[in-house]
Amino acid sequence: MTASFDLDHIISCVSGYDPNALRVDAALAVIQRSVQPVQAVEYLAVRSALGRILARDLLSPIDVPAHDNAAMDGYALRGADLAAQGDTVLHIAGRGLAGHAFRGEVPAGSAVRIMTGAVMPAGCDTVVPQELCRVEGDTVTIPAGVLRAGDNRRLRGEDLARGKTALPAGKLLRPADLGLIASLGLAEVAVRRRLRVAFFSSGDELRSVGQPLDAGCVYDSNRYTLWGMLQRLGCDVVDLGVVPDRPETLAEALRTATACADVVITSGGVSVGEADYLRSTLSSLGDVVFWRIAMRPGRPLAFGQLRVDGHSAWLFGLPGNPVAVMVTFYAFVRPALLHAMGAAAQPQPLLRAVSAQPLRKKPGRTEYQRGLLSLLPDGRWQVSPIGNQGSGVLSSMSQAHGLIVLHHDQGSVQAGEPVDVLLFEGLV
Repeated sequence: MTASFDLDHIISCVSGYDPNALRVDAALAVIQRSVQPVQAVEYLAVRSALGRILARDLLSPIDVPAHDNAAMDGYALRGADLAAQGDTVLHIAGRGLAGHAFRGEVPAGSAVRIMTGAVMPAGCDTVVPQELCRVEGDTVTIPAGVLRAGDNRRLRGEDLARGKTALPAGKLLRPADLGLIASLGLAEVAVRRRLRVAFFSSGDELRSVGQPLDAGCVYDSNRYTLWGMLQRLGCDVVDLGVVPDRPETLAEALRTATACADVVITSGGVSVGEADYLRSTLSSLGDVVFWRIAMRPGRPLAFGQLRVDGHSAWLFGLPGNPVAVMVTFYAFVRPALLHAMGAAAQPQPLLRAVSAQPLRKKPGRTEYQRGLLSLLPDGRWQVSPIGNQGSGVLSSMSQAHGLIVLHHDQGSVQAGEPVDVLLFEGLV
């Protein structure tokens, strides 16, 4: 995915830019101004479009509903026939069912037995629910005061008028959207092509699942969490495995990733350790905008653009600690990928909850703590820090409902004070 990348212009648009300790909100602004959506469009059958991004405004080719129809079972009548005082007695002229409309025009002083969804008979503009009236032979009696002219009728085009936007471009298509598209009689829809994302982990201490675990080594979990998060977003993923900490091997992996993907995600090797070669290798293959974020966990985070042999890809160099990988993905990578997919801008799914206990924090960085939600008797949500908050402890991340977000300028929180919670279940 090639795109122009004017680093100086991007930086000039972000106030308070500091590549050594960039605020979370400033980093998000840099990423948003840098990443460009994919432009390729493909047409898919409706059932294949779930989770895809709508490429163009979808205009309704028909009125929905196509006719005035009954909103409930009962009797269709002319509102003008309702008696000004006392009960209204009408002759039953016939019946209309969904898919089998009453033929002809209803005479004045008459009503038609009608079912929900049936086309309103010509001349009728009102439906009396069957439970409100009394039927005797071929007459129906409507008690005084239970009905007004125009009640219980759905108007033609009331849901969608022909030519109006049914779904906007940038909409991430969910099950209800598929039903809406089908209700318009459309068999296929234009969507953006899937985003291609390549990723790998770097580190001599990492082993893949199934390999012997040597002394001082750990199994690589980051590729599995990254794969899961990318799958939930509907990306086409390329897992390049574990790459050793050798400059030439890292460079080759980055070249391979750039040639096949729109976005490249690495985990590990972006800190300042002597054996972290990824940082220098990245700089030799493209532009890196920033390396560090004023946040915890996840301070070492690289973002930029790789350019190799005529190919380009956006780069996210994530930390190596498993929790920091997930936090930085949810905070930065996920919004960027949705933007690159062509999705309309959406706020992060934050829930306001009261803290169950004091939380220590100094202003000057954004902090993310794993939290467990509970519902208080008064209906408010409460959140408690859960388990060990160490950046290498994945078990508490698995148990948590979301991340307690303590914002950059925020200080310590007292028990009972409100905080924001980034919900995991709200993340596609």
